[in-house]
Amino acid sequence: MGSQIVSVGGATVERTPRQVAAVVGILSLAVFMSSLDLFIVNLAFPSIGKEYSGTSLGALSWVLNGYTIVFAAVLIPAGRWADRIGRRTIFVAGLVTFSAGSLLCGLAPGIETLIAARVVQAAGAGMMVPASLSLLLASVPSSARAQAIGTWSALGALGAALGPVIGGSLVQLNWRWVFWINLPVGLVAVVFASRVVPDSRDERVQGRPDLIGAALLAGAVGLLALALVEVPNWGWSSLRFTGVFLVSAACGLGVVARSRSHAAPVIEMGLLRSRTFTGAFAASILYYAGFGAFVLNSVEFLTGVWHYSAVRAGLAIGPGPLMVLPVARWVAPRLAVRLGGAGRVAVIGCALNAGAQLLWLAQIQPNSAYLTHLLPAQLIGGAGVGLTIPSLLGVGSASLPPARFGTGSGILNMARQVGTVLGVAGLIAILAHIDPSDPLAAYRHGLLLIVSFFVSAGVVSALLLIWRPSAAAGPSPVPLAVATPAS
Repeated sequence: MGSQIVSVGGATVERTPRQVAAVVGILSLAVFMSSLDLFIVNLAFPSIGKEYSGTSLGALSWVLNGYTIVFAAVLIPAGRWADRIGRRTIFVAGLVTFSAGSLLCGLAPGIETLIAARVVQAAGAGMMVPASLSLLLASVPSSARAQAIGTWSALGALGAALGPVIGGSLVQLNWRWVFWINLPVGLVAVVFASRVVPDSRDERVQGRPDLIGAALLAGAVGLLALALVEVPNWGWSSLRFTGVFLVSAACGLGVVARSRSHAAPVIEMGLLRSRTFTGAFAASILYYAGFGAFVLNSVEFLTGVWHYSAVRAGLAIGPGPLMVLPVARWVAPRLAVRLGGAGRVAVIGCALNAGAQLLWLAQIQPNSAYLTHLLPAQLIGGAGVGLTIPSLLGVGSASLPPARFGTGSGILNMARQVGTVLGVAGLIAILAHIDPSDPLAAYRHGLLLIVSFFVSAGVVSALLLIWRPSAAAGPSPVPLAVATPAS
């Protein structure tokens, strides 16, 4: 294949396929790292809890939720800064901050300092993820963009799903290696990003990001997660639960109000006027709520009911993630072309994920029966992840103008983090009621929660990404395999 033409910073640049592949590889490595750290701590929870004695599962969940909440809050301001001052600059700064936070996590002497270090790590991840996707959209020719998005999103999903696998292995050395493993990878990524990835920006982007709006967003998501995590102790009708929930809602309304009036809002209402962008955003929140709850539920069940070691639990989860990359890279784009749209592929993926969890629900039992009971559900679910995630991202990215690559990428990635927080918090509230005499009951309820999220994501995808009211009939969403941002 010969050289390809791409517009970078308003200039036309010729790139060879090898150069394009190198750029995609480096940018995909960043999202893999950030997603990996979203879930790699799950299998470290028992070891962290032993070292920091007296720490409950609810407290440990903030090692995960603290990271996710800050990640979500930083994404959109960082995406706007990337569009304005230089996407590679923000990308490299994010890598450095993420690596520094990883170092601090490994050195943390207590649970409070570990959570604080995770906040630093999340700030770095929130900077590098939207910058990486916007760099990819700006650096890759339109003819190769669909496959590049598939690779980028698949490696992000693979990182999240492989988190327990890698985490389980590293915990055998010391749980602190769960964080220190990022240091050499981050250093290599910084060096190659500075040398290989071309910088880009959009001079038309004006205005400082709305930091107050970002803080309100963090408050809305964080307080809602706090209410869900603590509701087993507080009670659904307690004043504390009601008060925290109302303050969370007020913060959410504050985000909407500022987004309507601020020159550089956290959420650009103009982007949400796109039916496909809004559909991808809403479906991603619901899908990642199910995905986040699924990963944690699997870890807790394998270690708590089947009494698997961290390594064995990680390996048991592994076959599902191995399905993600090949399905996302080769099956999803071809299926989108054949079916006439990535939205249809997303619906099929959500259905596969829901079906996989229902299959596991029908066969769940207290005695270990991995090959016959859990493995089939893992494989089906992995295929569903490979179909859904790149399809939602492809549909959402297709409606972004070049000047909003960073901002739009931040909004789509924010949906992933917000959904994960809500899913994990909801599952923690359910697992807090485990009855030692019947431990399967809580996990069954958790599976029903996960299924409801996946089904809801599929319904939203069908309504907003496929179905068109006759009064608003228009062109179908751009298929993933040929998706290009609007000019």
